[in-house]
Amino acid sequence: MTSRERIGRIISRQAADRCGFWLGQPHDQTWPIYHRYFGTHTDKQLRLKLGDDFRWMCIWTYRDPQGRPMWDIPKVSHGDPGPLANCTEISQIDQYAWPKLEYVDFAPTLAALRHAGDFYRASGMWTCFYHNVMALFGIEAYLMNMYENPALVQAVTDRVCQFYYEANERFFALAGNLMDGFFFGNDFGTQLDTICGPAQFDQFVMPWFGRFTQQAHRHGYQVILHSCGSIHRFINRLIAAKVNCLHPLQAKARNMDAATLARDFKGQIAFLGGIDTQDLLVNATPEQVKADVRRVKQLLGPCLIVSPSHEALLPNVPPQNVQAMAEAALED
Repeated sequence: MTSRERIGRIISRQAADRCGFWLGQPHDQTWPIYHRYFGTHTDKQLRLKLGDDFRWMCIWTYRDPQGRPMWDIPKVSHGDPGPLANCTEISQIDQYAWPKLEYVDFAPTLAALRHAGDFYRASGMWTCFYHNVMALFGIEAYLMNMYENPALVQAVTDRVCQFYYEANERFFALAGNLMDGFFFGNDFGTQLDTICGPAQFDQFVMPWFGRFTQQAHRHGYQVILHSCGSIHRFINRLIAAKVNCLHPLQAKARNMDAATLARDFKGQIAFLGGIDTQDLLVNATPEQVKADVRRVKQLLGPCLIVSPSHEALLPNVPPQNVQAMAEAALED
């Protein structure tokens, strides 16, 4: 069974020869550490050495003639006011320099997909609309406007999401069967709970979220959602919206441990992630890592792709523990 077949079957919740494995997408400062340890020089070489089944292609170039980024939001954190923080009328949002579809260059991603080999190919615009709207307002103004000015929040959400929807429509038409799954990301949770309440989530997030999952399925793709944090109380909604696979399973966030997820959702959705990056992969011995991978496989398998509980492995994760994670993931 090829990696592409294996992961496709796991995400479809069908029998495969073993659980899958994805290294994740280590931080730029982490790659040199791992290359020195494993004797590799490229991303491809290291993934082959570890038996990685999964390839994520999200390599966009935005070519604004004036050099602006796709989302021109000059701020440091979600807590800072965004460019729309002081807007009170829908007409005011037209003053923002909204991204244009004609500036999105799909060529780098398409080239990567063509040369991906016989591995599972996840792609699509990252479509992080929840974060974009939050950044455009700033988190405080965003959450307050959900109550005080819902029409404004809806108008901004529509502008952001319409851009992503049309961009994905163009990209999916070009990608065709070069890709297997639509992988997109919106962090709905904190360490302890969701960022907004269920009523606000249903009003401002789920309508467009459902359109994105339907769009991907219409083009023949599986849907993989990245959402960090404690999102346990929203998972039933995500399943109802036809998400096939949930990533990254932030193991130390409330109710996101493997035992709880298995108890409440096993058999309804596939899992990607679950190997703790906050403590285990940083501080454990390789044998302890292997033991925990086996535990997570027992709980969440067989519809599981073993991977870190956050894909951007930081330099504090020793390569010995990455090796241990990979070896245990590939065991029968």
